[in-house]
Amino acid sequence: MNYQEFMARDHFDFPEILGMAYGTTISDPPVHFDARLPAPPFLMVDRVLKIASEGKKGTIIAEQDVRLDAWYFQCHMPGDPVQPGCLCVDAVWQLLGFYCLWRGALGSGRALGCGEISFNGQIRPYNKCVRYEISIRRYSELKDSGSSIVTGDGRIFVDDELIATVLQAKTGIFKNIAYQDYPIRSKNSVGGIMER
Repeated sequence: MNYQEFMARDHFDFPEILGMAYGTTISDPPVHFDARLPAPPFLMVDRVLKIASEGKKGTIIAEQDVRLDAWYFQCHMPGDPVQPGCLCVDAVWQLLGFYCLWRGALGSGRALGCGEISFNGQIRPYNKCVRYEISIRRYSELKDSGSSIVTGDGRIFVDDELIATVLQAKTGIFKNIAYQDYPIRSKNSVGGIMER
């Protein structure tokens, strides 16, 4: 699909989401369209059921199928397999970054933090589906730097039961920070504090 079609869509299937990891979903990406979703096995989303904006606010609803052989069930924890809660938090950050791209942000995505996280359930190998419902509290484009920041509250369900909340999750999109020539040592090959 072309860039205008991408921005007009209100849902995305797995091939389109997977293509966002490899940079193949959009046929004519604009300059500085560097942000990508993580590739499997770290990609925590299989489909976006709904994405919508209303001014600075919005909504994302997405799902991930639970797989019996998921990599994290193999190692966390042997004899007591459970999906790590931090992966649910990362899924919220991944979706917030995707929302920024869909709104027209240009650059590379980075998780910036969150407020309170609450877990009152778990994801096990024989569950079927995880659903992420994120209410966008604020989307902003920073004129001076060309960066974009989004903040949202996420609710995480497994098989329709609310098991976790992630409040005030924040993701940003920043220009000129991509390390596209990995593993060659270059300008962006060392991390640390990001400058404005």
